[in-house]
Amino acid sequence: MEQLSIPHVPLLDGGSIPLVGTGTLFAKGNELADGLAACINDGYRLLDTAAQYANEVAVGEGVRRSAVPREEIFITTKIAGVDQGRDFTRRGLEDSLRKLGTDYVDLLLIHWPNPSRALAVETWQEMLELQAEGLVKHVGVSNFLAHHLEELYRATGVWPVVDQIQLSPALARTELRAFLTERGIVAEGWRPLGRAERALEQHIVNTIAARHGVDGSQVVLRWAVQQGAVVIPASKSRERWLRNADLFGFELSDQEMTELATLDLGEDKAWDADTHEEW
Repeated sequence: MEQLSIPHVPLLDGGSIPLVGTGTLFAKGNELADGLAACINDGYRLLDTAAQYANEVAVGEGVRRSAVPREEIFITTKIAGVDQGRDFTRRGLEDSLRKLGTDYVDLLLIHWPNPSRALAVETWQEMLELQAEGLVKHVGVSNFLAHHLEELYRATGVWPVVDQIQLSPALARTELRAFLTERGIVAEGWRPLGRAERALEQHIVNTIAARHGVDGSQVVLRWAVQQGAVVIPASKSRERWLRNADLFGFELSDQEMTELATLDLGEDKAWDADTHEEW
């Protein structure tokens, strides 16, 4: 089989990120390492993990078991809530690097703003220092709302290159994505298939899928990448992960995008980063 060809989207700092990657919560241990190695060998380059997932060792092993050089793979990990703050951020990254078995990560994110601790700015400042030292290529955030992002920018004059957010047609995050677009920040969708919101069960999705000769998951993922958002669906099935990346042979019409917009449940159905905190 011909290897997948996944386009990239540019980042504010002059780099780029693949439009489709894989999450890493579909398995553990050797099963995860072997699955990731197979994904990489099939053409995936973007891997998404986090300190909080407790799987960085297996992710690093998956990279080593693949036939692809480390420098061709884009590894994302995240600073957990417990590692926020001056000096803690550095230690958190160093621990992730040790577990991953690499001397740098391609993208480091603050996992949640955790406003009750008020350490996001300190964390962001230290991440910029780590980037300057070459331990991180790109720096971004996860689950940040507009006012959280503005706080980082006011303190440093630097916007994150990525904001990884809960995103699917059922949680379209329209206002937040408009804010990101205006500032050149790439939206990256976690849980992009919207399974919890039952996006794949909607008649509109399946009607559009039949029209294009694809399945509903491809329609939902195409909705995101067609707007320049990165997606990181996860699957242990080779057939499924190949399908998840097969999004560039069809295009949704303006009318279809309008129809999919009717699925949006609204911002209040997304996890609220002003109240939801993780350590």
